Amino acid sequence: MLDINYIRDNAAKVKQVAKDKNIDIDVDGLLAIDKNKRELQTKIDDFQNKRNKLAKTLQEGKPSSEKIAEGKALKEAVKKAEIDFNKLQEDYLDLMAKVPQIPSEDTPIGKDEKGNVEVYRWGEPPKFDFKPLSYLELGKKLDLLDCKRGVKISGYRGYYVKNEAVTLQLGLMFYALRKLIAKGFTPMIPPTLVRSFALFGSGYFSGREYDAQVDEVYKIANSEKLADGTTGKEDKFLVGTAEPSLLAYYAGEILEEKRLPLKMVGFSQCYRSEIGSYGKDTKGIYRVHEFMKVEQVCFVKADLAEAEKMHQEMIAISKELHEELKLPYRQLQICTGDMGVGKYKMYDLEAWIPSRNSYGETGSASSFLDWQARRLRIKYRNQKGDKKYPYLLNNTALASARTLIAIMENYQQKDGSIEVPEVLREFVGKTKIEGK
Repeated sequence: MLDINYIRDNAAKVKQVAKDKNIDIDVDGLLAIDKNKRELQTKIDDFQNKRNKLAKTLQEGKPSSEKIAEGKALKEAVKKAEIDFNKLQEDYLDLMAKVPQIPSEDTPIGKDEKGNVEVYRWGEPPKFDFKPLSYLELGKKLDLLDCKRGVKISGYRGYYVKNEAVTLQLGLMFYALRKLIAKGFTPMIPPTLVRSFALFGSGYFSGREYDAQVDEVYKIANSEKLADGTTGKEDKFLVGTAEPSLLAYYAGEILEEKRLPLKMVGFSQCYRSEIGSYGKDTKGIYRVHEFMKVEQVCFVKADLAEAEKMHQEMIAISKELHEELKLPYRQLQICTGDMGVGKYKMYDLEAWIPSRNSYGETGSASSFLDWQARRLRIKYRNQKGDKKYPYLLNNTALASARTLIAIMENYQQKDGSIEVPEVLREFVGKTKIEGK
């Protein structure tokens, strides 16, 4: 979230950003609540000072009935004021959670994905001298995918990955993980079942609490047994990426500046309810409820130049992975209306998918500045001893389903087989997938 002092001084700008990001928030209402809250806090402090002074006089001798009555009145006044303050505080926090991050000056202004701007393109889409098959046709022919039984067992968007596609998919994940480790990222397999604060802190809730109608997050309905044998009632959720778990690793902590930048890479299963995608890509594995992903997360000092440098370094790694896989791709800079409430700057990478005759998103790189750090209460202490919020960034290295689709379709051969990308052959154990 933003600093309230910034919002007070830049209300018009915050309103414009909210409009540009399609966010419905009453900035004037927030500032009015903030003003009332501060005035009420001053009033509470004044009541408390009077109570403290009165308490000292009461200790000096036998209190009069008037002094006792005055003490009771002050106590009731404080109690009422604190109830009013707590109500204002709840309203204040609800609104603060929806205040958008100010985007970078070079972020395109646009209402939706149509406003995204292509900034880079690599490779040429393959030109087949035969009629190419879709990944679904290839998956069926070579016995690599089974969506029919996946739906039977798992429900809508369920699927099985089979045979060589298993080693191909796991090879993708390990290939990306190994690459990131070599570049200085600390590897982690983080929890995928998390408490609500991790998702709120990273921005995966639309408000302060989980909203089942909007948030594309799975909530675990059943309770759990705690260590002492009692039943836990706390809500738990499945993450849609390793990002929340990795960011929350340092929640509520103060880091030392000398440890920055911190670079982590997480491998995890990911779960998304896809509420907002009703009617889109209803068949196959292009849009699914669960998949695997290797995710980069970085913590840097509160310096725009350093955050930008790290952002570009993270994107460069994803580009390198796509290029070593020889997958044609493009890079988009995401516009205001498509980038999310907490993001300062965002890019997507999209690989060419022949059956769609277009590019499909295979990764996303976002810079949040201190927006997430404030929510997660993560700070660092600089050399002067001052405490600051670090800037946080994240980026997909590789995600399983769509990258698998791109490989299957771009690497298909005239005889119906699939050539295995050279960098993945050690994992698959062969140069070509031919089926049985």
